[in-house]
Amino acid sequence: MEEDNQTQFSEFYLLGFSDIPQWNLLLLMVFIFSYVMTLLGNVTILLLIILDTSLHSPMYFFLCNLSFLDIFCTSVTAPQVMEIFSSVNYTISFPACISQLYFFLVFTNAEFFLLPIMAYDRYVAICSPLHYHMLMSKTVYVSLAVASWAFGFLDTLSYTILTSSLLYCGSHVINHFFCDLTALMNLSCSDTSTIELITFAEGVLFGFTPLLLTLTSYFFIIIITILKIRSVEGRCKTFSTCSSHLMAVILFYGTIICMYMRPASEYLPGQDKLVAVFYTTVIPMLNPLIYSLRNQDVKEAFKKVIVGKMCN
Repeated sequence: MEEDNQTQFSEFYLLGFSDIPQWNLLLLMVFIFSYVMTLLGNVTILLLIILDTSLHSPMYFFLCNLSFLDIFCTSVTAPQVMEIFSSVNYTISFPACISQLYFFLVFTNAEFFLLPIMAYDRYVAICSPLHYHMLMSKTVYVSLAVASWAFGFLDTLSYTILTSSLLYCGSHVINHFFCDLTALMNLSCSDTSTIELITFAEGVLFGFTPLLLTLTSYFFIIIITILKIRSVEGRCKTFSTCSSHLMAVILFYGTIICMYMRPASEYLPGQDKLVAVFYTTVIPMLNPLIYSLRNQDVKEAFKKVIVGKMCN
């Protein structure tokens, strides 16, 4: 019996949302709609920035990287979720599960690093416009973007290696819709204190620090732009734009920090899965609207590139 308990599973069964059947139809519609809109919105942004030379600037270069991250991040989970809804017994192999965990964390961690870079870029452009081209030269902004991707790929290795080394000997049923770190730690019969400690330490260092830097940048942007703009309409428009950016930032950082900085023993399947829907599907869908499609330059590029080609 003891030997059976130490058997390592070669595959897992993903429970999905079968434990909350009253939400199934609504959640399926949310996943389908948000995935289609995420692809449509982000691909549109990428095409506009690539085709319109007026958008070849550091700000839109970073937006390109954000669009790629959103497409990759939601593509790691959304197609599988839609398959789970249509499958009676959805299984995933252990290597595929660990790979999914790795790539999801890669794109999430890279976005953690990219958002404060984007906020800093806007801060320099608005608060120090005379020094902008020197501070954000091509070498600088390309290096920052590469650093955000490198951070995602390298930082995630520790979680992936440690999680793949855990024993999963009690049950092979993952009560989640993808191979999430907290769900796997909760399922493991090994000691997960090391992973929890690393998660908490990195959450403080690489979670709260980027969030603080992003909030600080937007704080100075709001103060300085409001002081410069005399019209009430202009101030309201600027505040509306910055507040929508801040809302997206707080929602992204807040949900992920709350999810991953808790002990594995506090894992609440139903609640955590609903929260995970936001940062895996809803936020990637909203980012193009918040960061790009409300931008006047992007609207003009859309008219020139898309509408212009259709008319011709």
